[in-house]
Order: sequence, then C-alpha cells, then structure tokens
Amino acid sequence: MMSPEQLSNYSVQFIDKLVGYAPNLISAIIILFIGLYAIRLINRIIRRVMIQRNLDPTLTKFLADILLWALRVLLFVTFISKLGIPTTSFVAILASMGLAVGLSLQGSLSNFAGGMLIILFKPFKVGDTIEAQGIIATVSEIQIFVTKMINANNQTVFVPNGALSNGTIINYSMQGERRADLTFAVSYESDIKKAKDILLDVLNKNPKVLKKPAPEVFVKNLSASSVEFAVRPWAKNENYGAVFSQTLENCKAALDEAGISVQPFTLQK
Repeated sequence: MMSPEQLSNYSVQFIDKLVGYAPNLISAIIILFIGLYAIRLINRIIRRVMIQRNLDPTLTKFLADILLWALRVLLFVTFISKLGIPTTSFVAILASMGLAVGLSLQGSLSNFAGGMLIILFKPFKVGDTIEAQGIIATVSEIQIFVTKMINANNQTVFVPNGALSNGTIINYSMQGERRADLTFAVSYESDIKKAKDILLDVLNKNPKVLKKPAPEVFVKNLSASSVEFAVRPWAKNENYGAVFSQTLENCKAALDEAGISVQPFTLQK
C-alpha cells in the first residue's frame, strides 16, 4: 500500500506531465476541428466546381468521396503525430492491412477498376438501353462496383462492372436511331413487285417510321418454298418497339388484303 508521501509524489508527477503535455493536446484538438471544417469546405467547393464543368454525376460523387476520405486519413495521421504518437509504425500497419484486404478482395477491386473505366470512357450512360453479358436492359444507375439495370419485365439486374467493362457492350441508344430488321416470306405464285410495293407502302404510311434514313424493302433470298423480303424501317429509339410490332401487324394485314399468301413463318432478327 502506498504511503501518503508516495501518493503525493505520483500526483505531482502526473500533474507536471499533464501540464507539459497540454500544449500538444490542445494544438492537436484545434487541428482536428479546423481540419474537419476545412475538409467539408474543400469537398463542397470541389463538388461545385465539377458540377459547373458538367462532369458526369457518378464521376463527381466518386471523385469527391475519394478526396474526402484521403483528406480524413491525412488529418488523422497529422492529429496522432501532433499528440506525439509515432506514425511510422501506424503507416506500416495500415499498409499491411491494405495489402491483406486487397488480396482478399481481388474480385471487388476488379469491379472497382471496371467502374472507373465505365465512368471515364462512358460506353453508356444512365438511360441507355444496352446489351451486355447476355442481358438487354436500360441502365438506371452506374455504381462503383456494379451497374444497375431494369429489363423489359421491370426486373432489376445488377451486373458487376469488372465483367461489364471487359466484355462486349452493344449500346442501342447512343446513335439515337435504330433499324428494325424483319423478313417476310411470300409464295412463288405471288406478284413480287406488287408485294414489294405493298410492304414499302405500309412503312411509308407509318408516321413513326423515319423518312431519313429511308425505309427499305428488297428481295433478300429465294428459298426452296418462298420469296423472302427484307423489311427495314428506321425509328427513333423511343419508337423502336412500336415500329417493330406495327410493321409486323400492318404488313401481314396488307398482304392478306391483297390476296398475297404469306408463308407460315416470319423470321425476326
């Protein structure tokens, strides 16, 4: 058990240490609060500048978040250094942890890199309809690790960015216009010129079919049992589905009305 004299000596030593350490503690706390305020201010300014320069919203958020965490780490290292804690060991431990996490999350890092490539090179953007990884869907959100898409059945599909950036991507929306490729087969007994004129007339009467590029109808093949016509109307992206279905329906109805026999198959591509 300590004597009153020893307890008094320890108390005096503790107070002396505390008084001697107080300037470092106070300055560290001041640096911490000023640093947190400065980080918020810098982050806000950077976001505003990127928005004013019309950068992609996903890229803006991503870069701003990276800058935010980098500044926070720098502030933390400065804070503990000001407290007198050696930072060399801390940095070595942090590097070792980063290496271990990196090795265990190789797939996630691949998706992260893929997200960066998509954001930087923009093979597609939010709202585009694309075909990739065997999926045809509309892009609703480009995240850092995955791309969120909505398919025709209103199902949400998440595709890893690593696979997406390394695979083939067909962007149906980038050009603004699409061509529907249809094939109609009529019997050999039919009047070929009349059938062609009927099919072309159907396309020209549809207001959703573009005049430029002009729609096309031509004989593409003479099969064993029929004459095959290629029917190719152009449409705006938003009208593509309607033009596709209307062309099928209207061409069939027009050929039936003219007494031209449509063969029992219609090839759609």
